[in-house]
Amino acid sequence: MSIKIKIIVADMEFNAEFADTPSAKKIIDILPVKGKVSRWGDEIYFPIPLELPLDETSRDEVEVGDIGYWPTGRAICIFFGPTPLSEGDKIKPASAVNILGKVLDNTRPLKKVTDGTLIKIILPKEN
Repeated sequence: MSIKIKIIVADMEFNAEFADTPSAKKIIDILPVKGKVSRWGDEIYFPIPLELPLDETSRDEVEVGDIGYWPTGRAICIFFGPTPLSEGDKIKPASAVNILGKVLDNTRPLKKVTDGTLIKIILPKEN
């Protein structure tokens, strides 16, 4: 079972969902979370007040729209295209991330987001 979430960044809103995984459940428990994003290629990430180890969902290659937790940076990452480590059409994070879920909307508008932009992840009212 997945949990619907909403990502608000700058003046944009994205519908997304977290999967039924241990890492996602721990993050859901602390929602809402907010911060200022950093940009790394076509990835944005921001630190959250939670330290989690790599889990069974961890990957060092992701897809457009994937939402991950990066243990090294204690951060949530949203991938919307190639990163500096990407090869061809393979999207590679800086190091392995736990896959939390997926952005359900088109992620292309995220290309306009710059370092320091405010982001918030919340549970929509219908959850």
